[in-house]
Amino acid sequence: MASDLRLKEDLPDLTDAIIQTYTDIGTINHLGHCPLPRQEIIISVVEDLKDILYPGYRRREGLHLGNITYHVGDLIDGLHDKLTEQIARALRHEDRLRSGSEPCEQETDYEAKGQQLAIDFLHRLPDVRSVLATDVEAAYVGDPACTSQDEIIFCYPGLDAITVYRLAHELDRLKVPFIPRIMTEWAHQQTGIDVHPGAKIGKYFFIDHGTGVVIGQTCEIGEHVKLYQGVTLGALSFDTDAHGNLVRGMKRHPTLQDRVVIYANATVLGGKTTIGHDSIIGSSVWLTRSVEPHTTVLLEKPKLRMRAEMPDELSPEGNYQI
Repeated sequence: MASDLRLKEDLPDLTDAIIQTYTDIGTINHLGHCPLPRQEIIISVVEDLKDILYPGYRRREGLHLGNITYHVGDLIDGLHDKLTEQIARALRHEDRLRSGSEPCEQETDYEAKGQQLAIDFLHRLPDVRSVLATDVEAAYVGDPACTSQDEIIFCYPGLDAITVYRLAHELDRLKVPFIPRIMTEWAHQQTGIDVHPGAKIGKYFFIDHGTGVVIGQTCEIGEHVKLYQGVTLGALSFDTDAHGNLVRGMKRHPTLQDRVVIYANATVLGGKTTIGHDSIIGSSVWLTRSVEPHTTVLLEKPKLRMRAEMPDELSPEGNYQI
């Protein structure tokens, strides 16, 4: 059956109705002249950075000491330009939100600020590589199924998530708005692991399997910490002011000291909750208070009930035997 072209006569009215919501609602559209950061460019920045952090494992093949300088130099030059523009856009938009005015009309040189922050960030890449090398080592030491460190770089979603986090964290430390969250939320979509760029995470960090892990903004995690899938390091409650608005900037998430292991689906909540060093939190534990160092926290062993279906002629009591 052919489409009825007469029905298209209503489309201009539908368009007007949608446009009217841009005025009536007003909070989920950006119609100013100042361009916003572009997610697809920020993702391309992350991919370029991974090529620098793990040369030879990603897009470019045939790298060796004779051509690596040219390859990395070319990437760094492109990253300078992309980051300068995207950081400038983020700074401009943040000022727009704070002031309520159109910062495109102000005299602030956002491009110069963006360039300086981009260069400051790029200078931190050698240190980021050093820390990521410890994360790869922690994964290799901590997973008996792993055959080599190459396997971790190729295959492990936990390393992907922590790589993007460590990059985003440096931008967060430089107080670059929007972009760090765009990066980590993209990594969340790719890996199922949600790490806020504001969290503070030490060296030798390993997320095993990883799906469903959540690490909140004000978490503080020491060195040689290992998390399994489904672990939540979250907030216990949210303080509000006299008007009922959330109080921001408070420590809401737990602290994990060195050499803590938290097993699958455990939940640790609260900004005052500290897990002492060398402690183990067992699977499915729900914890809202601190524990001393060298503590093991386990649920009592649950009682299992098994039911097997049996043919009537073999089970005088019916179809089930318990």
